[in-house]
Amino acid sequence: MSSSPLGRPIVAVKPIAVPAPGRGVELQVKVTALLSGQDLPVIVFSHGNAWSLDGYEPLVDRWAAAGFVVVQPTHLDSRRNGIGWEDPRFATIWRVRITDIHAVLDGLGDILRQAGDLETRVDHERIAVVGHSWGAQTAGAILGARVLDAEGVPGEDFSHSAVSAGALIAATGTGDTLTPFAVEHLPFMRPDYSTMTTPALVIAGGEDRSQLSTRGPEWFTDAYHLSPSPKALFTIAEGEHTLGGVAGEMAAETTDEDPARVALVADAISAYLHDAFKLNDAAWTALNNAAAAGDGTWSITSK
Repeated sequence: MSSSPLGRPIVAVKPIAVPAPGRGVELQVKVTALLSGQDLPVIVFSHGNAWSLDGYEPLVDRWAAAGFVVVQPTHLDSRRNGIGWEDPRFATIWRVRITDIHAVLDGLGDILRQAGDLETRVDHERIAVVGHSWGAQTAGAILGARVLDAEGVPGEDFSHSAVSAGALIAATGTGDTLTPFAVEHLPFMRPDYSTMTTPALVIAGGEDRSQLSTRGPEWFTDAYHLSPSPKALFTIAEGEHTLGGVAGEMAAETTDEDPARVALVADAISAYLHDAFKLNDAAWTALNNAAAAGDGTWSITSK
């Protein structure tokens, strides 16, 4: 048990094994939630490349304190599994990631029972998926986005009926401007957002410059601009790819360490999901009003 950033006690249970036939490596998840409370909405979170269920505590603890039950799987690309770019399994990990999220959603009741009494305390009608970086592409697929093949033909529909909202943090854009390295190693990074119909918040950094694309920071806004409404775009002008350190402020890849920025990202997602789930629109309304009256360090656009 620990005290959350907002002062409300939370508890995390790990690892919980989830049935995943044919995966080769056991699928494990971590569940974080308030010690008390009923009708808690759920966030299933997909981590960025190489991370695990042990990352992203600055986000997860804040979401749990805000009343969400957060479920974090460890995907195959986690550095603890040692599957690198040249491993023949790497080319299909994007599919396994999506299958992981489906396994979590399909087995959510059993996962929550293993985490204590949570199965009776959650609101099974209010489930969201959230992801960062590669995890954002994974979450986007659950929200309805598809992957284009080499001929530009959209692949299968991976959306899940249990999910009614989501948030994408630093989601990669379209694949027409991939660098040679990305074309060779990440050919699946060709999202088609035209079918991503589920309500979602897209969070982008105004200084997020990827080595995987020849475009600038606007590449990370494609998920908003190319998807149908309802959507919202939350842009942090000075944010880089980790947006202050969402995986952990001291993580090596955090190039713009700023705990306040991480808290802003976490709270924006909590506010958006509370509004999308029709639980409480006060925080999201206040955030929009603050953006309109602010100095441009961050902005919100909706459609």
